Amino acid sequence: MRTIVVSEFVTLDGVVEAPDQWSMSYWNDNIAQFKTEEMQEADALLLGRVTYDHFAAAWPAMIDETGGKEMNGIRKWVVTSTLDTADWANSAIVRSLDEVAELDGTLLVFGSPGLIQGLIERDLVDAYRLLVYPVVLGRGKRLFGDAARTNLDLIEARDVGSGVGALRYQRKADAD
Repeated sequence: MRTIVVSEFVTLDGVVEAPDQWSMSYWNDNIAQFKTEEMQEADALLLGRVTYDHFAAAWPAMIDETGGKEMNGIRKWVVTSTLDTADWANSAIVRSLDEVAELDGTLLVFGSPGLIQGLIERDLVDAYRLLVYPVVLGRGKRLFGDAARTNLDLIEARDVGSGVGALRYQRKADAD
């Protein structure tokens, strides 16, 4: 069975683009714990090519950093039509969302807004883990874009400090 969980840093106005430019000053131990929990629940990462490129350039050198062993050790599926190889440890290429639908396990999606919108369009997202930051940017890539209506159940809401809210949603069992 496959479960796709989208994990995003998101502003109050729904922007997910370039979180390194607006979220890092809020980082704290509670946010780190939220991120650790989701990695422990995942069987693999599902990444778009741009996010993969950024992660593959940074994480292999951070093996001794918090989360380094986990990020480098976990299975990574890269959805791409442009890469021929994925050289970061435990990475493999997936060419289409049809192939993604055939994967097994709990797949955690970081970043990758284009991939996420494709997953939403195909109704493949089962859950969201959102860290909502007290920031309004007014422009940038948004998490949901023009996505079709999706009904969700809030399964957890917690204050993780620094004005950031951690929200967990899952697909509503009996959608209206």
